[in-house]
Amino acid sequence: MNQSIARKKLNSLDKNLTLWIFLAMAIGVSIGYFYPSSTNFINSFSSGTTNIPLAIGLILMMYPPLAKVKYEQMGKVFKNLKILGVSLFLNWIIGPILMFALALVFLQGYPEYMIGLILIGLARCIAMVVVWNDLADGSREYAAGLIALNSIFQVLVYSFYAYLFITVLPPLFGFSGFQVDISISQIAESVGIYLGIPFALGIISRYTLIAMKGEQWFNEKYVPVISPITLISLLFTIIVMFSLKGELIVQIPMDVVRIAIPLVIYFVFMFIVSFMLGKYLGADYEKTTSIAFTATGNNFELAIAVAIGVFGINSGQAFAGVIGPLVEVPALIALVNLAFWFRRRFFSGIE
Repeated sequence: MNQSIARKKLNSLDKNLTLWIFLAMAIGVSIGYFYPSSTNFINSFSSGTTNIPLAIGLILMMYPPLAKVKYEQMGKVFKNLKILGVSLFLNWIIGPILMFALALVFLQGYPEYMIGLILIGLARCIAMVVVWNDLADGSREYAAGLIALNSIFQVLVYSFYAYLFITVLPPLFGFSGFQVDISISQIAESVGIYLGIPFALGIISRYTLIAMKGEQWFNEKYVPVISPITLISLLFTIIVMFSLKGELIVQIPMDVVRIAIPLVIYFVFMFIVSFMLGKYLGADYEKTTSIAFTATGNNFELAIAVAIGVFGINSGQAFAGVIGPLVEVPALIALVNLAFWFRRRFFSGIE
């Protein structure tokens, strides 16, 4: 009886969440289209390539899930070399190569969009994937551990990957290469802002409050209070993102569709392959879901920052970068529901 009630509540929440997200998208586009000056207003609150309202929204959005992580159990994540190896293979071999191939196939007549899409594929997940994983009941500990590992690799190899996939490889397929100059410090700054800050807030508040009030108080009193912050911040972030390019989305909708098609193929392919690979390796639903979402999501904050910093805010590369999260949000919400279907289909006895 209790399980049935919980299922109904969960299904109701899923349906409402999808509706709220699409409403937020519509509001954002409307603001950007009917009030184009809002773009300049929002961009006025920027420091370098970091949009402060967007950064605040992302940090607040990630804080509750990261505060719920049982960090004392994360050692288990790094002991499981099989899952770590699979995650790194999916994120740093399959993901970038797949996005590179899709960009060349679908955007060969649009080199700026092609490069923007490749930049998205090279920027692996560190932010919103925390939310998608949490919504799909994935393992918070495994998600946090895999995201931390990807962040280290991102700082170390993103510059090289950008040079390889944008300057070296395109000429081999008959396309002109682009010179990309991005430093490790720029990558580290993005990782520090969008992952380091919410990670630190989550760890500090969790252990400080548990020490002061006890774990039962933290789980039963504090967690219910902060949990709505994720949804509120997610909707705020979506409105901001869509409003920044609302005018262009309405003016050149076919360009949006042109960029969206390879992105949708990428998200669906990566999720299904990653999920099935996790299941094949014998991981339970929670771990399998974490593997799938951390391999599917992308660090669009970094991709946009690089596109703006290298090619300019009005470039086609930056436009493609912004379209990335606009497609990712509804696509990943759909994949959350697909994850639940996979749970019912492949993991017997789990409600």
